[in-house]
Amino acid sequence: MNSFMQNLIPLVIAVVGAMVWLGLNALVLVYCERKFAGHIQRRPGPFEVGPHGILQPLIDGLKLMGKQLLTPDNADGFLFWLAPILSMIPVLLLYMPIPYGPTLTGLEVNLGLLLILAFSSFNGLALILAGWGSNNKWGILGAARAVAQTVAYEIPLLLTILAITFMTGTLNLTEITNMQAGHIGNWIIWKQPLAFIVFIIAMFGETNRAPFDLAEAESELTAGFHTEYSAMGFGLFFMAEYGYMVVMCSVCSVLFLGGFQGPIPGFEGWWWMLLKTYALLFVMIWARWTYPRVRFDQLLNLNWKWLLPLATFNLLATALIIKL
Repeated sequence: MNSFMQNLIPLVIAVVGAMVWLGLNALVLVYCERKFAGHIQRRPGPFEVGPHGILQPLIDGLKLMGKQLLTPDNADGFLFWLAPILSMIPVLLLYMPIPYGPTLTGLEVNLGLLLILAFSSFNGLALILAGWGSNNKWGILGAARAVAQTVAYEIPLLLTILAITFMTGTLNLTEITNMQAGHIGNWIIWKQPLAFIVFIIAMFGETNRAPFDLAEAESELTAGFHTEYSAMGFGLFFMAEYGYMVVMCSVCSVLFLGGFQGPIPGFEGWWWMLLKTYALLFVMIWARWTYPRVRFDQLLNLNWKWLLPLATFNLLATALIIKL
């Protein structure tokens, strides 16, 4: 019993920490996104609630929690409300194997990368249920787009990760981070620049972010798969989107940028991981308010005609170099 409690208590602390981290990221990223969007468009963004509008995300969250939960008349109530929950819950698990510092890993597992790839796919299922369960034509179209997009972009993402695992010989994220210790020249990005570019582009497609946000496409599909959602049903999808963004940027930091390892010896720490993750998040927000949304055929052509062949070539070249 003592052994059971010794294993259970750290896991409970890790889950609570993941929930706090998810909530803080949602608040910070909503504010950053709205401010960056404002400045890119030459306007101040949120400005009235708190100093420079810093309390605006908190007020928006309270507003969503205070609104009434509505189920459309012809919707499948069970599937309709299962979808946002199914989209949100896996995010907490995805944070567990990511090493945010030398001693800041929620769950140390040898197959951490495999766990992230497996459970991140639940979001695609959640989007299908949201569109189908709402019985709305825009929702169904958005769900169909989301599934095609997610399936397509998971393949080059997997191939780039395989190239990294071939190099390092492990799926443990902490071990991959430790292999990049020393100085900036040990970071994998210098050995796998093509994989890094493919990963970054696939990351936008995997998280349904602009210019690849075809599942929502407000100008075409109203709001896509979450057209019928209000209050915290919409809020859960919103938080899950930012949660997946943080997960993907954190994994990218670990695989290519050394994770919590600093650019010079002896300066590793959680602040490096935070800096790299938020730098990548800034790039994702910047791209959303800079580039126009692509057409759906352009989205899939980019994957099948460019990213997939490049990722396959990179994987075969990596395997050949390691063999020689």
